[in-house]
Amino acid sequence: MRNLLSDCQPGANVLFRRHPSSRTKRQQKPAINMSFSVEERGNPNSLSYRLFFKNAEGKYISPFHDIPIYADESQNIFHMVVEVPRWTNAKMEIATKDLLNPIKQDVKKGKLRYVANVFPHKGYIWNYGAIPQTWEDPAHKDADTDCCGDNDPIDVCEIGSQVCSRGEVIKVKVLGILAMIDEGETDWKVIAINVDDPEASEMNDISDVKRLKPGFLEATVDWFRRYKVPDGKPENRFAFSEEFKDKNFAIDVIKSTHSFWKALICQQTKSGELSCKNTCISAGDSPYCCSADEAQAAVCEMCPCGKEEPIPSSVDKWFYYEKK
Repeated sequence: MRNLLSDCQPGANVLFRRHPSSRTKRQQKPAINMSFSVEERGNPNSLSYRLFFKNAEGKYISPFHDIPIYADESQNIFHMVVEVPRWTNAKMEIATKDLLNPIKQDVKKGKLRYVANVFPHKGYIWNYGAIPQTWEDPAHKDADTDCCGDNDPIDVCEIGSQVCSRGEVIKVKVLGILAMIDEGETDWKVIAINVDDPEASEMNDISDVKRLKPGFLEATVDWFRRYKVPDGKPENRFAFSEEFKDKNFAIDVIKSTHSFWKALICQQTKSGELSCKNTCISAGDSPYCCSADEAQAAVCEMCPCGKEEPIPSSVDKWFYYEKK
């Protein structure tokens, strides 16, 4: 897989605008059939918990860098790494600053972070995760939102009928996108559906979601607007007057964030505190190349998976407040 970045050269041109990235004609790669597995370390529901990823050969990989963005480029089918299964509250995320980028629970003031149940919502109302090999560049000001990226892979809300598992890697069809502005940063939310979901054949664009799931998109905006209010934060804002953009616009955005990621992994962009080490992409002489021994040692440093810790009872409480 290392030849995927063989075009990385000092000063090489990387597409940073959305529209050229999707309209440039080039030979597209065939569908990729890949399988992945996960390995738990530490105690679930504790600060020590980590979820590491392996490929089909049992090799430790980074879900941020090593899992291909495309499952089928010719059909614009993308891989999605599920971080948070629907209806759950634990704010799990790809640890972008940790070696191998395992999934772990976000921490605030030394305590595990759970999203509040802002009435009438319960936990996350979709399977939530990210598209690998994408990055919202914090140094790039988006022309539409007038804000810079949030320094993370692009987020995905998978809206199918099935509840996924944490760490599951699924293939998704993109339907649209919402431009959220979170504390002054651009934080795109892709709306997608698992290609294996029973509802997938009926959904091909954001208009199908409006038609087949009335009220769902409005609930999604409401969830993202208010989910930080219980933590004392202001309501989030949105570009485009809270309008969801269509499939083609969404694919343009995803391809743009993939270009930002390529610049990052090619060392054309400063990585800051991000861990860009990977086991499958970078050449052996790259500082981002992680050997199998180094990867194994990083995992073995973590405690084996132990007893699950109890989830605080407060996580199940409702939070009420009057909408503005």
